Amino acid sequence: MSERHQNVNLDTLFRSAKDRKTIDRERVRLDEQVVNCLRCLAMDAVQKANSGHPGTPMAMAPVAYAVWARFLRYDPEAPLWPNRDRFVLSMGHASMLLYGMLHVAGVKDADRETGETKDCLAITMEDIKSFRQTASKCPGHPEYGWTAGIETTTGPLGAGISTSVGMAIASKWLAATFNKPRFQLFGWDTYALASDGDLQEGVGSEAATLAGHLKLDNLCWIWDNNQITIEGNTAWGTSEDIATRFIAYGWNVLRVGDANDVEALTRAIAVFKRETQRPTFIVVDSHIAWGAPTQQDTFTAHGTPLGDAEISATKAIYGWPDESFLVPDEVVAHLRGQLAGRGHAERTEWEELRSKYKEEYPKEAKLLEQLLSGNTPEDWDAYCCQGFPADAKGLATRQSSSKCLNMVAQGVPWLLGGSADLAPSCLTTLKFGDVDDFMPPMSGWGSYAGRNLHFGIREHAMGSICNGMCLCGLRPFASTFLVFSDYMKPPIRLSAIMELPCIWIFTHDSIGVGEDGPTHQPVEQLSSLRSIPGLLTFRPSDANEVLEMWRYIILLKEEPVAVVLSRQAVPTIDRTKYASAAGVGRGAYVLCQSGDGLPELILMATGSEVSLMLETHDVLAKEGVKVRSVSVPCLELFLRQPQEYQEDVLPRGCRARVSIEAAVKASWGSLIGLDGEHVGMITFGLSGPAKKLQQELGFTIQAVTAAAHRVMANEPRTVAHESAVMTAFKSRKSMRKDSN
Repeated sequence: MSERHQNVNLDTLFRSAKDRKTIDRERVRLDEQVVNCLRCLAMDAVQKANSGHPGTPMAMAPVAYAVWARFLRYDPEAPLWPNRDRFVLSMGHASMLLYGMLHVAGVKDADRETGETKDCLAITMEDIKSFRQTASKCPGHPEYGWTAGIETTTGPLGAGISTSVGMAIASKWLAATFNKPRFQLFGWDTYALASDGDLQEGVGSEAATLAGHLKLDNLCWIWDNNQITIEGNTAWGTSEDIATRFIAYGWNVLRVGDANDVEALTRAIAVFKRETQRPTFIVVDSHIAWGAPTQQDTFTAHGTPLGDAEISATKAIYGWPDESFLVPDEVVAHLRGQLAGRGHAERTEWEELRSKYKEEYPKEAKLLEQLLSGNTPEDWDAYCCQGFPADAKGLATRQSSSKCLNMVAQGVPWLLGGSADLAPSCLTTLKFGDVDDFMPPMSGWGSYAGRNLHFGIREHAMGSICNGMCLCGLRPFASTFLVFSDYMKPPIRLSAIMELPCIWIFTHDSIGVGEDGPTHQPVEQLSSLRSIPGLLTFRPSDANEVLEMWRYIILLKEEPVAVVLSRQAVPTIDRTKYASAAGVGRGAYVLCQSGDGLPELILMATGSEVSLMLETHDVLAKEGVKVRSVSVPCLELFLRQPQEYQEDVLPRGCRARVSIEAAVKASWGSLIGLDGEHVGMITFGLSGPAKKLQQELGFTIQAVTAAAHRVMANEPRTVAHESAVMTAFKSRKSMRKDSN
């Protein structure tokens, strides 16, 4: 029997429900009391808030209880214990089920930054009574970092179950990397409660297929099959056989015909614990708002308070006192006793094992300590080069980033990731030493200790899975073409909400993609990424900016980063002539200026357009213009700098400003102002050789020089010009249609 399963008492778990009741009727009564307490807390909190979703907690309370009371390896006294089982409420609208469970279980509060447990409950009764109120620790949907015991932020359907796949991957990777004979430090299981909506969202299917392919036997999804969505019966929108679909995905599929049957649920979960090659999918037939005399099985019970009269009648059916927010002492003692007998004991044993591990494996133990604390090794940059020599031909920034990624990854052993089937193009494969692919060992293609992940063509799931890995202490990166970042916006947004230092790598960043045409040429994506609060978007201009970018981002602990890289080669700037690339760490910096004092003109650019800016700079300088050229590798980071630094780089006394970027203008307004002008994209791109496209679409010295003269004459192009360009673009398309 594997280490993951050796603590399961199968003789006890497989007793029939009848025998269990015969042996211990009092336990059955107490089980029902805990379940009903969770149901009533949900009803009461939603009613008091006059907002929320009571129906699902009422239906799924027995399922949550079976997982927590019978199986979950979790110590409420140490909610950040690294080897705890993870419980994900993917149906985030049912948040009161989780809040009620955390309260009754006695989960302690904890400091996310220090990892220290506090001597107080994570969720008090006052917190529950303030459900969905401003600054409440019980917000409408579970929020990671806001409340201890919440493993991930959920709410957007499909996000939770997809993130849980990343948690299962992290468990496998940590076990394969750090476990030693007699030292099984890692091997947690991950449970996720899924709604109909979770399974209808495409990202859920993406994640499920990959989990089956990777044979993640430590993953269990439990589906609330209540046949109700917001609009009505699920049959109105779907008729597929979901269980058969999961069999095709390579999952072990089980069914429990009654969500109220805790013993049947126990037997099903016990089968999951015995599974050694497949993730497990448990179909649980349930009734939304179970027990509500007029609201059970109605779609109105999904997101509407039941009303005082209905709540009183439901409590009567449960045999529960008609008292709001009641949590009897026997309920608390029964649930907490079970968790302490298993979770607390296992956590204590784990701490002792870890102490012995430090003695026998000091090197690995030190790395593990750094990983768990969120710190990088002291010598993480030992493999980094000092810089790249000037080169007029240069490298594509995807190439220089590939070099830097491999340098940094050698110094940070838990930096791992992959691509949505584009690693040969994005150049994100780790190639040093004996780095392996993350694959099931029986596949013969790698191991669970591998650091190159093959996500397949599943961009959305890739993002969610990386979030799950990051939530478990790993430092994941994910890559695809910039235009396909649109598929990943939901998980990128969640990484920013949760303050996870995921690294999102996007290549083929502009019309430089060339012949693939407008479907593959990103135009609006840069502004879209920059609009996400808390996300840093870097677009470096050459190999040395790439190197400095990696030096900066690898030390981040709470900020996700989007790395935007070119397909085509860009010159490696001569740093003996221009300023050092160390200014990348401040988001923007002055590369050069002709003349002293206040400039007459400021040019700004990012990425591949920086070389165009410098060529234009030389032309204008020869004309006698006092011009300053500024590289802006990370606009958001620059706007965080002290006002004094921003003023030094972009003095307010110079209002003649031109930004140059092969993307739309949207994110540049705060830097160029009303008197400035943007040389960029107004329409979508075209199919053709990249150099010809750059000429045709205005990325030339002549075009930038003309824009410079206009802003210096206080005659920048207006919005009307952009409208005219768009009209002409559409007319051109119409002419093409007519010619056909």
